[in-house]
Amino acid sequence: MSERHDVVIVGGGLVGASLAIALDRAGRDVGLVEAAPAGALPPVFDQRNLSFAAATVNALTALGVMPLLGSAVGPITRIHVSRAGDFGRVQLDAAQYQRPWFGQVVMARDFGQALETRLQSLQHLTRYRPARFVRLGATVDGHRQVFIADDSGERCLLARLVVGADGTRSAVREALGIGVDEHDFQQTLFVARLRAARAPDGTAYERFTDTGPTALLPRGDRHYGAVHGVARDQADAVMALDEAAWLQRLQSAIGWRAGRLLDSGPRSAYPLVQVLARALVGERSVLLGNAAQTIHPLGAQGFNLGLRDALTLAELVAEADDAGSDALLQVHVARRDEDRRQTIAFSGGLARLTSNAAPLLRPLRSLGLLAAQATPMQSMLVGGAMGFRGDVPALCRGGGA
Repeated sequence: MSERHDVVIVGGGLVGASLAIALDRAGRDVGLVEAAPAGALPPVFDQRNLSFAAATVNALTALGVMPLLGSAVGPITRIHVSRAGDFGRVQLDAAQYQRPWFGQVVMARDFGQALETRLQSLQHLTRYRPARFVRLGATVDGHRQVFIADDSGERCLLARLVVGADGTRSAVREALGIGVDEHDFQQTLFVARLRAARAPDGTAYERFTDTGPTALLPRGDRHYGAVHGVARDQADAVMALDEAAWLQRLQSAIGWRAGRLLDSGPRSAYPLVQVLARALVGERSVLLGNAAQTIHPLGAQGFNLGLRDALTLAELVAEADDAGSDALLQVHVARRDEDRRQTIAFSGGLARLTSNAAPLLRPLRSLGLLAAQATPMQSMLVGGAMGFRGDVPALCRGGGA
């Protein structure tokens, strides 16, 4: 006999696990289909540094995840943005907005372990792991068939609502027949942990160049999280650099804002390709996180946007008799429209503008940086950076705890 759930979530990464926690608060019966076996974290929880917007910190604190972090977070109290070769810069200070910080830097692996600990305490969750999604079936008595495969073979789950939170190359999205629009930025992003002569003081530095952004994020362990974008055709050569040459390259890109860069941890590389689903919902199905939109990491908006999507859905499901009704899904799409459009436009547009080397664009870029330093534009940037765009979920506002 098939097992029935209110919601079946395919994908146990950042967004999928967070949604399961939020739905458990509402007493919803959830099945979580995870590729990683018990005792292992999904690959997404690697050495990357995650920049949590203030709205994300609010929500994850209410969900009981932030108190479970094993390492100190790095508060972002100031943001410094500039572009090589252009005049003008943006400097934002949280104190000017009566805020202690704009967001916090968390190590991805630490966050994964905190999520795992929280998942183990849930009362209404069934975990299928290791398991992989196979296909979607028909709707039977108001439940969508979800076929998965595990060590015992293929099995069928029944769900009022199926959530595809299974990443950029989503199998759920493909099963729904939803196409995508892709834009390859022809960049590769390197991430690593750095130690510099000056320990982090809460300032996040972002420097744009013709080939991509470079950023230093203040971690909580007196190190920086380095993010360095390079042209795709340079990626192999950059990966092959010894530590001294790698540090020299970063020093040239970011300057001396943190003093001399002293040493680096291992590098990881990620090709940058924007992938946007052409629809977010299907029959008793919805896409979340990277399955819905994989965006340029400029501004660190990806997970923050995906979490707001998930928490909006959780609010609607908590109050609904039928978690997968078409009416509920259409309300979800409408509520998320403004935030999603603005965040995608911000990340993608800024990435294109700041990486374009055309000389005629230089004065426009410089004027843009100067305009962003003006108070009205600053307020818009700050609100977006902190995760307060559009219809903000209650947990993100600091309510509903």
